[in-house]
Amino acid sequence: MEAAYENIEQYVFLITRYTALAIEIIGALVLVFSVGRALFCLCRRDIGVRLKLAQGIALALEFKIGGELLRTVYVRDWKELLILGAVILIRAAMTFLIHWEIRIHKKDAFTELREKRCLKRKKDKSEGSED
Repeated sequence: MEAAYENIEQYVFLITRYTALAIEIIGALVLVFSVGRALFCLCRRDIGVRLKLAQGIALALEFKIGGELLRTVYVRDWKELLILGAVILIRAAMTFLIHWEIRIHKKDAFTELREKRCLKRKKDKSEGSED
């Protein structure tokens, strides 16, 4: 019975280890893709490049956090757990700050768009009253 338990434990260990690695690789690929897309948009002088890059970084960090959380399954030592916890906290704080910046950027873009529409309406009304 104990041998079966050890076999199951080894399989769970391997599955979680490789799954965590795969999730972190996906996070790295998302980051590389986001930077590449941002560079392409920057060359085209796209005004939304900063927002797109921030969203890509936030998504990549979320994948990296997911991989780190899976690693807690096979941590054997308190020192490793503390280091892992610190890494997760730092990445979570970075994700929070990036999401906060995205929210502010979207709010500013919405306010700017609303102001432009308001100015256009005033201009259209003034042109309409002159006729």
